Amino acid sequence: MTSAAPGTRTSKDRLARVLTEVFAPWVIVVALPLAVAWRATGSTGPALGWGLLVSATSSILPMGVIVWGARTGRWDSHHVRDRAGRFVPFVALIVMSLVGLGLLVLLSAPWLLIALDVAMIVSLFATGGITVWWKVSMHSAVAAGAVVILAVLFHPVCWALLLVVAAISWSRVHLRDHTAAQVTIGAVVGAVVGGGLFTVLA
Repeated sequence: MTSAAPGTRTSKDRLARVLTEVFAPWVIVVALPLAVAWRATGSTGPALGWGLLVSATSSILPMGVIVWGARTGRWDSHHVRDRAGRFVPFVALIVMSLVGLGLLVLLSAPWLLIALDVAMIVSLFATGGITVWWKVSMHSAVAAGAVVILAVLFHPVCWALLLVVAAISWSRVHLRDHTAAQVTIGAVVGAVVGGGLFTVLA
């Protein structure tokens, strides 16, 4: 089902918009490192320190670049819907993430944080490579990868969060930002590459 025209928005349109914003990739990548850092350290202070380092370099700072670009008209929105406009945000995200990874290694961060950063960077290269030819869903990729990581680190009950991934994917299709194939491939790549690599490394 597609989104209604502006001015005639339905409850489904509003729900899809909320899901898209609340579970945006940058939001998940702020929260996930904090959860992994807590698992790695079991202490509030170190968890905040290490988690925020990864969150800042892999999400907050790159998102600042994306928002700046959207506001100055360099791409269509902070979701960068146009595939052709995703190159610069991808490069900025990868460069800043590599800087973050370097800092983690230099500062002798807990291995789980390094494994997480490596998995996210490799996943970025995978989705970025696909994006050169085809518009894959970053929302679905990041969400699916996060579910695998949480299930591996915490408890199998976290697999139930795949229902949230399905809801996020539905929202992207409903808003006509992606096709069903694009969210499906995104979820598979995120789970297999990001989640799978973290599982191997952890």
